[in-house]
Amino acid sequence: MNVQTWTYIMVGLSFTLYIGIAIWAKAKTRRDFYVAGKHVHPILNGMATAADWMSAASFISMAGLISFMGRDGAVYLMGWTGGYVLLALLLAPYLRKFGKFTVPDFVGDRYYSQGARFVAIVCAIFVSFTYVAGQMRGVGIVFSRFLNVDITVGVLIGMGIVFFYAVLGGMKGITYTQVAQYCVLIVAYLVPAIFISLLMTDTLIPQIGFGGTLADGSGVYLLDKLNGLSAELGFNSYTDGHKTTIDVFFITAALMVGTAGLPHVIVRFYTVPKVAAARSSAGWALLFIALLYTTAPAVAAFARTNLLTTVSNMAYEQAPEWFKNWEETGLIKFDDKNKDGVIQYRGPNSDIENELTIDRDIMVLANPEIANLPNWVIGLVAAGGLAAALSTAAGLLLVISTSIAHDLLKKELMPNISHEKELLAARISAGFAVCIAGYFGLHPPGFVAEVVAFAFGLAASSFFPAIIMGIFSKRMNKYGAISGMIIGLIFTAAYIIYFKFIHPEWNTPSHWWFGISPEGIGTMGMLINFFVANVVSYRTAPPPLEIQELVEQIRIPRQEPKSQAT
Repeated sequence: MNVQTWTYIMVGLSFTLYIGIAIWAKAKTRRDFYVAGKHVHPILNGMATAADWMSAASFISMAGLISFMGRDGAVYLMGWTGGYVLLALLLAPYLRKFGKFTVPDFVGDRYYSQGARFVAIVCAIFVSFTYVAGQMRGVGIVFSRFLNVDITVGVLIGMGIVFFYAVLGGMKGITYTQVAQYCVLIVAYLVPAIFISLLMTDTLIPQIGFGGTLADGSGVYLLDKLNGLSAELGFNSYTDGHKTTIDVFFITAALMVGTAGLPHVIVRFYTVPKVAAARSSAGWALLFIALLYTTAPAVAAFARTNLLTTVSNMAYEQAPEWFKNWEETGLIKFDDKNKDGVIQYRGPNSDIENELTIDRDIMVLANPEIANLPNWVIGLVAAGGLAAALSTAAGLLLVISTSIAHDLLKKELMPNISHEKELLAARISAGFAVCIAGYFGLHPPGFVAEVVAFAFGLAASSFFPAIIMGIFSKRMNKYGAISGMIIGLIFTAAYIIYFKFIHPEWNTPSHWWFGISPEGIGTMGMLINFFVANVVSYRTAPPPLEIQELVEQIRIPRQEPKSQAT
């Protein structure tokens, strides 16, 4: 069978599974819709958290970034993995112990302020929509290549699937669907990596093959081969870093604390029955995440080596089938500038003009085709890419719907609304959120991992300081938290918008503030948030005594706070 047939089979089976689970796990109460009834087993919650966490950026784009950036791409591995450790140790157990449905719920009650709740709602919606744009773009890329449909049609199909199980099942349906999606995406990621590792290095384990010698008997290490190819074609050495130390630090920190501030990840720890289960599910999730994250550098190196040896200096008429297939999507573009019919793929250090443009987001998806793997593996990778994008998109859309229905309507505008009407409002909000997410997927402000990196920066500069100080500082009051969130978010968003959209020609280290790129400015926004919040807090009245006691109770082991009821 050809690639398209296999893709239809793999994607069709996976979609049928997701829809079946959504019907089986339909949310019947608002507790089911918001937190899956708080009855999810830690191992299952760990798998769901991993799927929620490993978005299209992790599955589709991260290895692509590393392929093009080389060692500099390690900031994504360090930041995203380290951030999850930070989340698991410092935030998850305490937020679960507080016992609320959402992050704005925590912020509103901890800072005894409807104003703080409203600011948190705005932050949650802003961050979530920024993040979900990358997921919907990933869905469109997979559909456009493997199912031979336009990216617009692909995004619309993805919207329909997410709409069905997010609106119908809520957090309960999403949780069990994400368990299935994790199984699909991790198998889809590891199988081609193992195949290619065997072909290139004669090693079964990709992580070992990454540092091993080539299988051609030359005794040359894979990374030495890649460095030589890169230098020969005018690219920077793959294993050398070219970012400044301060920018690497700030990007890594922004991704790290941004991870700990992402509302769709934090809410997963509300779905388990008790605090100990939150800690346990965090450990399981870290294990499940590590399976993909430790494989990504190997996949990146395999893909880059295969690409450089396959395409450059090849006559266009002799280009392999995979090249022509991806060219039809517009994600690979060949411009024969010297009219010699030869593909000149060259880097900035070459005297020969480059004629090939490659979208970074295709590297993982095209990798099995470049390596001539069986067609069923290619179809499996397509299903895995869709699973990664849809799982995260669903979690983000739930955050948006609960922020509107529970935090805005129930807690602020319509406090007397019935549970049934609140649940209906949540489903309607999810439907509208799907439509807006689809629009952003069709008109994204960048490639997948870039868009997601911005979302992390926004989360780092807004949510993280408010949450961490809300847990560990009895003195932090509502005035400080609100001021810090607003100023941190505005500063970070303004910096990103200025360099990425208003003056993209100035997006260079010489124009950046202290040499910090837009991807790393969230760390500076976080520091400004902490500074402003503390200054304002200590110049205003301290929190009420009951709030200080509540903060103290949250940190005491095996004792639930008195405000546990929701």
